Amino acid sequence: MVPLSWTAVNRRLERAAAVLNADEPAPLPPGPCHLGIDLGTADIVAVALDARGEPCACFLEWTEVVRDGVVVDFAGAVEVTRRLVERAQARLGVSFREASTSYPPGTDPRLSTYVLDRLGLEVAGLADEPSCVARLLELDRTAVVDVGGGTTGTAVVQHGKVVFSGDLPTGGRHITLVLAGHYGISIAEAEARKRSGDPAEILRLARPTLERMCEIVAGHIHGHDVREILLTGGTCCLAGVEGVFAEVLGLPVRLPVQPLLLTPLAIAALGLHGGG
Repeated sequence: MVPLSWTAVNRRLERAAAVLNADEPAPLPPGPCHLGIDLGTADIVAVALDARGEPCACFLEWTEVVRDGVVVDFAGAVEVTRRLVERAQARLGVSFREASTSYPPGTDPRLSTYVLDRLGLEVAGLADEPSCVARLLELDRTAVVDVGGGTTGTAVVQHGKVVFSGDLPTGGRHITLVLAGHYGISIAEAEARKRSGDPAEILRLARPTLERMCEIVAGHIHGHDVREILLTGGTCCLAGVEGVFAEVLGLPVRLPVQPLLLTPLAIAALGLHGGG
């Protein structure tokens, strides 16, 4: 496996964002196409890569079928994933027979693979979420921190190998609850305000929760030679989040241009390189 440069990863993320939920037919380049399914707490994402690893389809649906690494609505997860796969197939004019997927560290990977099984898809690749990103970039002395809707997961990478992975509750949903309580609004309204409200105000209210995430990461990396933090996950779309992590952890922080799509991209790339 040839590691991707940071520039190349960001370019692919921009491409994935450009085709996000685009249903118009697209020509498929020669060679096999690889599908990745990311079952998140707040969304499900399907990304298809061509044989070169370039995103050619990307579909996302906001849904709460997973909670703290557990599929709490299996039928809903299957139905949403089915829709996304069908949209990717229609866009590309292909029929997928296999897909890669992932799971939060420390949880049962079968919770994700069961969804693929129900859809008749073979498992082409399987790894925990932060490990997928670590493998994509072949990192060294780096902590990949995946902050999703319900949990904060960390993978410590030494010389391209994941030597530790852990996951604990506290994610974007917890920030949403803080906003709902502060403003006296519904969860749905708080979620919308988190994404479109005044960035400085949202960051101020979210900071105690973000600091709790940093405490989780500090515990995960304790005793390991970690020189940088790589952030991924939808919660990292929050403006200013990288500054909080850098300040609290005292380490350089890298943030991709599309943090919501980095893990789905990395999951799909598992199929390019022989699975998990």
